[in-house]
Amino acid sequence: MFKFISRLAGRSPVAQPVWIETAELRQRLSAGDRPLLVDVRQPEEFNAPPGHVPGARNVPLAEVADRAAELAACRQPIVVVCKTDRRSARAAAELIAAGLPDVAILRGGTDAWHRQGFALE
Repeated sequence: MFKFISRLAGRSPVAQPVWIETAELRQRLSAGDRPLLVDVRQPEEFNAPPGHVPGARNVPLAEVADRAAELAACRQPIVVVCKTDRRSARAAAELIAAGLPDVAILRGGTDAWHRQGFALE
């Protein structure tokens, strides 16, 4: 029993995605602190009005796990985006499970970004 507990205590905690607010992301983008923006919606959603966060790369949720190595090769912090934040939360969990350490979720997604009056492409 003690060996089991000590093994658990010796483990490093599993990385967890963090949540980033729209204003903080906009500020980071304006300051040149550019994370890799990954929009996990389907291409038809990504390209439809009102649009996507400027500079976002479209990687549909179903492809995220298979493209984790490609995203890791960019060597940037990642902010995952969708319409609200449900799909992006799932995508973030997949990226962390694949070993990517610096993953954030845009709270409220493009809906929140749009409500703040921030530009979409």
